[in-house]
Amino acid sequence: MSAEDLEKYETEMELTLYREYRDVVGIFKYVVETDRRFYLCNQVDVKARTESGDVFFEVSMSDAWVWDMYRPARFARNVKVLTFKDVNVEELSPQEIDPPKG
Repeated sequence: MSAEDLEKYETEMELTLYREYRDVVGIFKYVVETDRRFYLCNQVDVKARTESGDVFFEVSMSDAWVWDMYRPARFARNVKVLTFKDVNVEELSPQEIDPPKG
């Protein structure tokens, strides 16, 4: 496989992922961003934890969709993320749920 073929394949995968996101975003209530992934979910709970003086976040989500083009199944019933980095949680409002047309 040439570098050009690989680039074309990755571009097609990204476009497929975006289309899937556009199709499913309307069924979710929250957007969750971590240092490694982007999630859509309907329930989210973030807890700050301390262990040996280090602070980390435990993020629990249910009814989730994961933005990851290499993952064969992007829907997950329950997801738990542990991270030392920032976590961003936003509640989607109805006008944000509708993706732009065109």
